[in-house]
Amino acid sequence: MENQHSFVNPTDSEDYLNSSGIKEDWGGDGRGRMNLSGRRTAVSPEYIPHQYHFFDSNNVALEHNWRIKGMPEDVVFGSRRLLTWHDCGASTSRVVLPAQFKAPSGILTVDLELFVLRGTVQIGEWKLHKHCYSFIPAGVKVGEWQVLGGEDVEILWMENGIAHYQNLSANHPDAKLHEYIPVLDSKLLPWGKTDTVQFEVAKKKYLRRDANGGGVWLLAILPHYDGHYPAIQCYNEEGYCLAGYCDIGDCHLVKDYFAYVPSFATSPWHRTDDGGLFFIRIDRDLSKVGTVISYAHD
Repeated sequence: MENQHSFVNPTDSEDYLNSSGIKEDWGGDGRGRMNLSGRRTAVSPEYIPHQYHFFDSNNVALEHNWRIKGMPEDVVFGSRRLLTWHDCGASTSRVVLPAQFKAPSGILTVDLELFVLRGTVQIGEWKLHKHCYSFIPAGVKVGEWQVLGGEDVEILWMENGIAHYQNLSANHPDAKLHEYIPVLDSKLLPWGKTDTVQFEVAKKKYLRRDANGGGVWLLAILPHYDGHYPAIQCYNEEGYCLAGYCDIGDCHLVKDYFAYVPSFATSPWHRTDDGGLFFIRIDRDLSKVGTVISYAHD
């Protein structure tokens, strides 16, 4: 399905593989190419600076007849719930590919991140099952896609522009092949420490680091966590609850809840008795002093 917003076609430029990084609104230079700044959300069709959005992604309208632009007509449609988007075309969605889904090998014109929520999909020679992650830079040729196991696969699908399929038999000359992550099984990764004092009683699994020092990770908030204070977040964040819960202010974030927190928003007090597991994307290095600021106020 065509996106209902007016975006620039990335194929209009011969340099489209390198043109999709926008400057971050916290002062970054766009090297991370995550394009999380200035996004609209399913619960706010206009971007509102400094205002966070927490919502149940199950309540977002399901778009049927969706597939990557440029795919052959015989590729069956999937469906998606569009969660956030930017005018440059960057977006984050929950995508469902049906059990009979098959698609040919080729390249995409933008960076694509995948995190599997349920089911199994094979891309080329690699199988991605529940909680597997992949990062496919623009222009990297991947093999055929096929859903396995006779069941639909559901994926957190993150594009840094509007993805167009092209039937190329080799990598594009400008593809950043060194950044390619075919598959990463998060269950096999060790838990490490977090970067900020606000989440000392939590554990972190890095899935990818970007050029700005930010990246993608799983965050396990341990039971009996209490952040005590709100926090000013000097970066852009997307988060998805995979299990458990966390109370953030008056919002009870449980499985399938989504969070978009734009730069310099004051995120409310966090607390949980039972703990939770979250998929997180952030466009800045949180180990730097001043990126997360505790903020006590009346």
